Amino acid sequence: MIKKICLAGLLAAGAGGLAASAAANGTSPPSLMGFFHQAKPRETRAVPLALSANEEKFLSLLRQNVESGGPPKDGIPAIDRPRYTSAPEADRWLLPEDVVFGVDYKGLLAAYPQRILVWHEIANESVGGERISVTYCPLTGTAIGFKGSFAPGTSSTFGVSGKLVNSNLTMYDRATDSRWPQIPAKAIDGASKGAKLEEFQIVWTTWELWKKRHPDTKVLSRSTGFLRNYGRTGDPYGSYLREEKGYYGSAAVLFAPIFEDRQLHPKTVVVGVRDAAGNAAATLKDRLRREKRVEVRLGNQAAVVSYDPALDSHSAALKESGQWINSFDAMWFAWKGFYPDTRLLR
Repeated sequence: MIKKICLAGLLAAGAGGLAASAAANGTSPPSLMGFFHQAKPRETRAVPLALSANEEKFLSLLRQNVESGGPPKDGIPAIDRPRYTSAPEADRWLLPEDVVFGVDYKGLLAAYPQRILVWHEIANESVGGERISVTYCPLTGTAIGFKGSFAPGTSSTFGVSGKLVNSNLTMYDRATDSRWPQIPAKAIDGASKGAKLEEFQIVWTTWELWKKRHPDTKVLSRSTGFLRNYGRTGDPYGSYLREEKGYYGSAAVLFAPIFEDRQLHPKTVVVGVRDAAGNAAATLKDRLRREKRVEVRLGNQAAVVSYDPALDSHSAALKESGQWINSFDAMWFAWKGFYPDTRLLR
């Protein structure tokens, strides 16, 4: 029943109220065929990876927990030709407290509003000839930036597969059609099975804070080529589960997690870090706000997560080498589901 609600909510909300939504966003109604467009993967050769027994076991576990989220492949359409507007123009429709995902990467300085990406989950872009993807999973509260090169000679964009693993967005690459759950960022099947995506920093913050830090930022436009309700009341997950707080505030999840842990409210926001070997740690975001700097253990090495009060965000680095390592917000149930042995600093 829940899966039918997911499908009906996303498809009907996308198709309903076309004229009103178009007028609000300044766009013309697109062809509904674009909603179901599926990009064909191009032919490529991926080099098979030699995986350890533990890696094989982990990927097998993830494959066993693949389930349909409702919409079909590309039923939630990625943004492949992003258009941008200026900060003053965005001020006309973004409120100071609106969540944006900020990117400052190789000359790309842009804010991606949550109220747009909640309908698309992936925005593909090219920076200096390099393909990158800004990804957001509403069900797990995770925003992660990925580079499109995951194998020698391979450069790809990503689409939404329509599948979930541990409630998490599962992408597919358009080069090999392999499946990639967002949080572990590893291909669980296909020609790229076992490959790991390279990441870049995405800042989860508010429009007010991002604009203050980066007044020259550009902003993802509502002119996406698709017709959706990009207003503040348009979040399709806001009213799920028939509770006043919707999906985000409820303790209920739509899909059972791989591993369950009740020591925290399932939707508690933690800041997670993990290394290539699968060692993972998390700290409460509220603790990081208080202490400004938290040290966590990842196997035999330490990582330092630092809080930036100007953006209400964070970054992380390995303590000994100073090497950047990605840190990102996640709902506790989702983080624990992928990393049951995670270290938690409360």
